[in-house]
Amino acid sequence: MFEVTLLLLVMLLIAACAFLPWGCSMSSSPKSFESDDAGYSCSDSELSVPEDSAPKPHFLTHLKSEIESALFPRPTDSILQRHYDALVNTELENRLAAMPDS
Repeated sequence: MFEVTLLLLVMLLIAACAFLPWGCSMSSSPKSFESDDAGYSCSDSELSVPEDSAPKPHFLTHLKSEIESALFPRPTDSILQRHYDALVNTELENRLAAMPDS
């Protein structure tokens, strides 16, 4: 049992290391992640998205919660959940289509 637990912990460590943004390829030196000397740079300029193309998740989330509050509670059956999600998405699309372009 101990060997299985140890194996799972090692696998978890390897998976966590593989999916971190800087991965396991970083050297063990205490360099900062923003420095250009390191093998990988985590600067904000690489991750920036133009503001015009970024979606407005707060507005869409608010609109979706407004639609869901007007409907019946979310069903627990998986098939009924799919129909409920389709109904919410259709109503969301209708409300977005009815909004004036700005």
